This record gives sequence, C-alpha cells and structure tokens, in this order.
Amino acid sequence: MDLHELSGGCHCGNIRFKLTLTGTLAQRHPRACDCDFCRKHGASYISDPQGTLRIDVADESLLQKYKQGSGIADFLICKACGVLVGVSYQEEGRVYATVNSKAIDAGPQFAQETPVSPKLLATSKKLERWQENWFHDVVLKVNRSVAD
Repeated sequence: MDLHELSGGCHCGNIRFKLTLTGTLAQRHPRACDCDFCRKHGASYISDPQGTLRIDVADESLLQKYKQGSGIADFLICKACGVLVGVSYQEEGRVYATVNSKAIDAGPQFAQETPVSPKLLATSKKLERWQENWFHDVVLKVNRSVAD
C-alpha cells in the first residue's frame, strides 16, 4: 500500500499538521464544500479514514473554533493569520477530522476538486458521511496560551 506523509498548517505556523494518506494522491479528489463559509475561504478538504492526522496548536489563545451550519463540527482557524486549517468533530471520545487541502505544504498534486453540498444533508447523514470519509486516527494537541 502506498503511504504519503504530508505536512501543512496556517501561514504563521501556530497551527501545524502532519498527515498520512493511503493510495495514490493523483486519484484523491479534494471535496469543495459549497456552503457560504467554505466558499468564502476557498476551502477544499482532504481526508483518509485509513490514514492518520496530527494537529499541533502552539498557542491555544490563537486558535479559533468556529461552528456554523448545523453547529456540530469545529472549523479550526488561526486567529493570527486567518487561515482555515481544517474541521474536527468529536463523538463518543473519538475525534474525526479533515484538513483544508490548500493548507498542505508544497501543494501536492491531487485530482480535480469534487463539489459537495453538506448543507443539503440532514444532520444524521452529515455525521454518517464524516465518519465514513474523515480521518479516524486523529491527535489534536493544543498547548496552553503563551501568556499563561
């Protein structure tokens, strides 16, 4: 099985991530959400339920968790530089997450983006899709504020 280790994060470096994707990158289609929030950020998401994701936040005070739409998931945004890094959702002690493919360093060559419309899905269908498609092996490490 092909494994691809990639890294990325926000512009200022406060939020960094490392991920492992399985399979061929050229066959992965980032999902371009058509909700107003994601469109305005130009976000498209990549994830792999068989892969791994580690998100490190250097300064908790600069992490903005924004809920929109159904209010279930947390959009992870850097308050310092404004980059939307990814989205996480927690259920029964497990963290599921996806990252903004445009926040990956060195711009890997993925397949063409695929439009998706989660706003048209019922909450139960969103959760089902996230659990099916997002990273299951997620570590989210948040360091206390530098000022603390």
